[in-house]
Order: sequence, then structure tokens, then C-alpha cells
Amino acid sequence: MSHLVLLSVACVLVLSSWAMPAPMFPFVLPWNDASGGVTNVSDWLEKPAGKNGFVQVRGEHLFAGEKRLRLMGVNLAFGANFPTHTDADGIAARLARFGINCVRFHHMDNQRAPAGIWAADMKTLDPGQLDRLDYLIAALKKQGIYSDLNLHVSREYPDMPRGPGVSGYFKGLDLFYPPMIDMQKDYARQLLGHVNAYTKNAYSHEPAVAIVEINNEDGLICEWWNGALDNMPEAYRTELTTRWNHWLSEKYADQKALTGSWQTGSKAPGEEMLKNGDFGNVQSSWFLEQHADAKAEATIEQNDTGHSAMKINVTHPGTENWHVQLSQVGLTFQKGQAYRISFRAKASEKRAISIAICQSTEPWRALGTAETTLETQWKDFTLSIPSAADESKGRLVIGSMGSAVGMVWLSQIKLSEAGLTGLDAGEVWGSVPFFRRNASMQRTPNAQRDWMTFLWKTEEAYWVGMSAFLKNELGVKAPIVGSATAFSPPTIQSKLDIVDVHAYWQHPSFPKRDWSNVDWSVNNVPMSGVPGGGVIPGMAQRRVVGKPFICTEFNASAPNTYSSEAFLLLGAYAAMQDWDGLFAFAYSHRTNDWDEQKMTGFFDIDQHPNKMVTLPAVAALFERGDVAIGSNPLVADVSADGSIKQSMVSGPWWMAQDLGQPKLAALVQRVAIRETESPAKPAALPIDPNKPLISQGGELTWDVAQKRVIVDTPLSKALIGKTDGKPVRLGDVTIKTLPNMQDWAAISITLMSGKSFSSAGSILITATGNLENTGMQWKTATRTSVGRNWGKAPSLVEGIPAIVTLPTGDRIVKAWALNDRGARWKELPVVSTNGATTIEIGPAYQTLWYEVEIK
Repeated sequence: MSHLVLLSVACVLVLSSWAMPAPMFPFVLPWNDASGGVTNVSDWLEKPAGKNGFVQVRGEHLFAGEKRLRLMGVNLAFGANFPTHTDADGIAARLARFGINCVRFHHMDNQRAPAGIWAADMKTLDPGQLDRLDYLIAALKKQGIYSDLNLHVSREYPDMPRGPGVSGYFKGLDLFYPPMIDMQKDYARQLLGHVNAYTKNAYSHEPAVAIVEINNEDGLICEWWNGALDNMPEAYRTELTTRWNHWLSEKYADQKALTGSWQTGSKAPGEEMLKNGDFGNVQSSWFLEQHADAKAEATIEQNDTGHSAMKINVTHPGTENWHVQLSQVGLTFQKGQAYRISFRAKASEKRAISIAICQSTEPWRALGTAETTLETQWKDFTLSIPSAADESKGRLVIGSMGSAVGMVWLSQIKLSEAGLTGLDAGEVWGSVPFFRRNASMQRTPNAQRDWMTFLWKTEEAYWVGMSAFLKNELGVKAPIVGSATAFSPPTIQSKLDIVDVHAYWQHPSFPKRDWSNVDWSVNNVPMSGVPGGGVIPGMAQRRVVGKPFICTEFNASAPNTYSSEAFLLLGAYAAMQDWDGLFAFAYSHRTNDWDEQKMTGFFDIDQHPNKMVTLPAVAALFERGDVAIGSNPLVADVSADGSIKQSMVSGPWWMAQDLGQPKLAALVQRVAIRETESPAKPAALPIDPNKPLISQGGELTWDVAQKRVIVDTPLSKALIGKTDGKPVRLGDVTIKTLPNMQDWAAISITLMSGKSFSSAGSILITATGNLENTGMQWKTATRTSVGRNWGKAPSLVEGIPAIVTLPTGDRIVKAWALNDRGARWKELPVVSTNGATTIEIGPAYQTLWYEVEIK
């Protein structure tokens, strides 16, 4: 025994001698592996899915029988929904081993077979595709995996009028245009009425169907607010205008009543608010902001009409589009007031810019924003932006110039309170045109209020009506989701069974053409410990009291080299917030190519080993419930009328923060919106953004100063973020990191069996950092894009070196590096002294996960 101890000490000393990060090494997880062992948590799933009856909503949570159901899911997209039977069995078993208990079937409706569900006519379902879908859902059911069936996602409705004013997938239009709604219902009848050949149940009556979603990322208010409906083809314009005038005729008896209401509050435009808007005094009063590594310079030239113009030349992009922006401070804004900004501009290449009215001090909140696209020729722009709050220390920001090199010219900038009119010339009761987005801000408050109320009621009627159709006519037993909040206001979505949210950390941006496979960027920065909490607070603040809350799309986009943090962070905070579901977007978009052995794109995780190996730990945090749930939520009250008013100034994107709760409160305590006719002033939680934000139970710490997140629960520990070589105590467990490639790591330590880290049981350790494909070629030093050069198989990973100390007492401890199937591969030396055991992990073992056994 003494000889073994001495040998172990020697090995530890040798391993600790690493002074520099080791090279990356190949690591690929088999696509269809369901091996047993410590990494396989399929036993945590009840089999088959639906064994206890239909999923039900009870209070604000989901239940399967008498047991609370938390859904940890993935998305399948496009052709990935239709694998062969053999592949389906392998996929289902692999998902179960990682703790996945629900699959969201997404973008099935986009194409004809073989990548979609449609026959050639795009109106009837392809029998062969239905058979593949049926078999996959049956295979998932056997493994304890539920299904989330999406209805309209990305089908371009056949035979519908098209034109430049039609938004993608007819979003917004299909919430009020009857022929499109009829097509949605017909698809629902075909799909949900279809009897699965293998389960023998129609999908409307299938206990393994946990959720049915009506219309993905769609909303009438959202699309109108974005300006996407301003230039609708005549058929849609006529339909919406007819509905609008019918609504007005029910509220106002005649012209006199309409005029009397709408003329109230009419006023002329306000005085000019900007100094030196014509740049006659060179650059006085304007500040060219350059953040991070962005570089830009400003000079004064003349525009095409002989007026002074500021030329902004971005010579080096930053990691965020706001890293170059032009601003002027010293402005005052009033809540609900619209501000008219006009300017003349052009760019060296076609590019989008943003205009915002903001706070000029912490928390730097944007009070209102608008976007427009500059062309290579001079053009006049006029925009109206409402302010979401009163602000005496405001600023105007012309931004979104930091993501790409190039030149922007700005001239004759003017800003004032917008003038307000009721009825424009020629408008009469019974024939009032629909309000275009920008022009609506120049209407009186009553006119704006009527228009938003009309949109609200129209949108609400669609969601409630479709839900009633699914339940009453088709007999759907599963709970119904409408769409994700932010695309539709949260209190509208709360009229359905479940409230949903989507979010991405560093979603790819496309400066010139959407979804270009060449010209794109993904900011290569971690979320853990960033000021503002990343995307998590904005997600949590859209929850509604009394309703289950889920996130059906989340990811940190590849090739972000910190993206292995994504699901550990969301799993921990979703558990603390007591959500009912979280779904990775996506598992795969690919039809048959399941064994790529490399990172395949922005979103797919099935061939992303750094993300996949974290999933058992995420299942423990979220499904098993390792994180303590916060006490009663901080509530932000809003009335039904208040919801409409808030949408007048914030569109559909408002959340608890807009109703009085601090944004960062969501990192400390549960937060939710409550609809009530007697709103109370919220009891806001005092937040100091400069101090570590510790959750109520003390188990989660968001530490901006240290740039990391700590998870410290009785059964799960994690260090996610910046590493500095100093020991980090997580209760009675300690992690000491050693030098690594990015001074950053995501290390999880999960008790897989046993009562505590000091008792007999098994422990899973995962340690992830950088990931690239073989031969992947970065286009920039900041590693924000690879263009088409994603590289080839196999994927290469970083082995994170660290020393883990466990409180094992005098128990016998063994440890192993695990191979790509999660099986014991190489035994690690361990050192046990003074009631503690020290284990060193690192790149010498060529793995991302380890097992510790305490006897």
C-alpha cells in the first residue's frame, strides 16, 4: 500500500509540472452509442413515455400522473426528423443515455420529402415520411422520451400572394389571413389525426406527446412593429384594413365620435433637441465610441447636396456590433412620447444600422430602438421611436457599425418630439387605412392606443382560437404552446397552457445577406460571469405567474470556443427559477449524416463533444432537481390594459424589468409577471451589479469580478468561467485549475450515486474548454468566423488540467479517465491524506470526462 501511495504522489508531481497548455487532441462521441456506465443516465427516465397517462398542467407546472415532469429536450430540424428505422433506434437510445426526455420536432413542414413531411403538392403528407416519423416517435417513446410536435414553423403556404412586403414564412400575415389559417388547421388535422402505425395512437391522443405548438416565433404585433407589414400585398392589406374598420365601427358610432377621441392630444412637432446636427461645427457635441478592439475614425466631408457630413470609417471590427457607435448625450426623454429622427446617409456597402434612444449612465438601458438599411447612394430617412421610460440623462446612439469594416456617411441629423395628429386628411369613419409602423408614432395617444388594442385583440383571438380548435375539434390531449414570448407578448401567450421563450448566446450575425455561409460572425466570448447576466435574465423575466414556463430553443452558437458552458448555465438557473422545460437547439439538422465526427455548424450539438458530455450533469441539475428552487417569485404586476400600453412603447419584447423589477434579480430569485386588474407597485429586490450575485439558496454565484459562475449544491458542483490557478472551494470539494488554452474552463462534478461526496458512491467529472475541427481556418484573430472553412473530422478538444479534492475520509477511492463511450479507460493516480482525496485530471488522458468511485 505504501508503495502505491508513493507512486501516486510521484505521478501527481509529474502531472503538475505542466507549465503550458497541451496541444488539442481528437475526441469523438459515437453517434449511436448507448453504453452503460456512469455517463448513462437513461435509468432516470420513466419508460415508456406516457406510462402514467397524458401530460397535464397542474397549477404552474407539468405533471405525468402524480409526478412532476421537467422536460430536458433537444430539437430535430428539417430532414433529421425522418431517419431510417435503424438510425432511429440508435438515436433514441443515445438521447436517453444523456438524459434527454423530450424531442421537439421542428421545421418538418418546410419542404417536400425527403427533407420534409410534404408530398410534392405541399398540401398532403408523404406516406413514407410519415412512416419514418412514426417509427422514430415510437422508438423515443420506448426509451422514455416524449415528443413536442410543432405545427406551422417554416412552410411557405402554397398559392398565397407574394411580394416584397411578405415576411419570411408569411409571419404576422398568417395570424389574420383566413386562407392561411385554414391551411394551418388542415395540416393539424392531417398530422394530429394520423394514427401512428407503431404506437397505434393518433397523435392527438398519444400520451407520449407532451406538447403541441401552434406557430413558431410568430406574432402580429411583432411583425407590425418590425415594419414587415408596411408594404403588404393588396389581399392582406385589404383583409387587415377591413378588420380594422369593423373594430373601429364597433367602438365609435360615427365620424364625430371618432374625431372627438382621436383629435385629443394633437400637437405640433417639438423643437430641435440636438446640437450640431448639421456638423457645421466639425464634430462638436458628438462622440465616436470605440469599444474592445474596434477601430474607427471620423472625418467631415460634404454630402451630395453640399451639406457637411460625418464619414465614419471602421477599419477594424469589434466582437459586438455596438463596439462602434456615434452618440450625443444631454437629452431628455419622456415615457410614451415618440421622437422623430431624420437624417441623410449612405454606406460603402449595403449595411444595417440601428438608431436608439438610451440612458447615458448605468444600466445603459435602451429606451427605444429602430433599424434601417443604408444603400451605397445617399438617401433620406425618417424614423419615429417611442421612449419606454422617463430619462433626464439620455443620449442618442447611431450604432450597429462595429461588426464589419467599411464606411458610413451621416448628414443633417435632426431629433425632436414627434408631432401628433388624429385623423389625417381624407380619413373618415369606415375607411381609415391601417397604420404603418413608422407613421403610427405620429398619431395621437388615443389613435395609437386604438391601433395597438386592435392588433392585440386580433392576435389574441388567433392564439386562443387555434388552441380551442386543437382541443375541441381535434381532441388534442397534450398541453398547447402558442409561440415564444418576445415574438408575442407574455400575457397573450399566458392565455394558452404553457409560456415559452427562446434565446441564444452569440447568435450568428450576417452583415450583408441573411444566412450567408461565407460572410458571418459569431462573437467569441463566454457568457459566464458577464455583466448583465448574458441572456438568462431576459429569459427568466418573461415568465407569467400561474403558468408552466419552458425554453424550447437555447444554445451558445458554434464555433464559439466557450460554448460548452451553455447548458450547464441554463440548467442551473432554470432549476433555480423552477422552470418546466429546456431544449437545446438543435440536436441535428441533417437528414442521414449522423456520423460526421466533427462540429457541423452553428447549432447542432450531436457531434459537438464539449456540449454533449455536459448533458448528464445538466440532467442532474435540472431533471433531478439538484439546485434549490427559489422562494416565492418577485412579481411584476400588469393589468390587461397595462399590457397593451406597454406594447405601445416596447412592442412584444417587454418583460418584468419594464414593469419595475431589476433585470439582474433573475440571477438571485425567481421572477415572474402577474396579470391582475389591481396592479401593485413591485417589491423590487435591491441589486448591486458590482458584487457577486448569489441565489437565495446560496448555491449559484454569478461573479462579474471573477468572470465566472459557481454551482455549489449537495449533489452537484461546477466552476464555469475564468481560471486563475487559485483553489476554489465548493463546499467540501475543491477545484484548483492549472494553465489552459483560454484561461477558461467549464468543470462539473456530479454525484451520480450515493448520498454525498464523502460517502460511498460514484462521481462524474467533466472538464471542457476549447474545441475546433481538424484544419478549421479562422478568418480573424478574434476567432469570430471561419466562413466556409469549418474543417474536417475528427473534432479536436482541449484537455483541461485541474486538481480535484474530495472529502472522502478513510474510504477507498479509485478514479478513471473515460473513453469516447464513457467506459473506464485509464486509471488515474489518487492521493488520500488527512481525510481528503486528491485527483489530477488533464490532457495526458485524452478525454473530457472522468469517473471517481468511492467505496
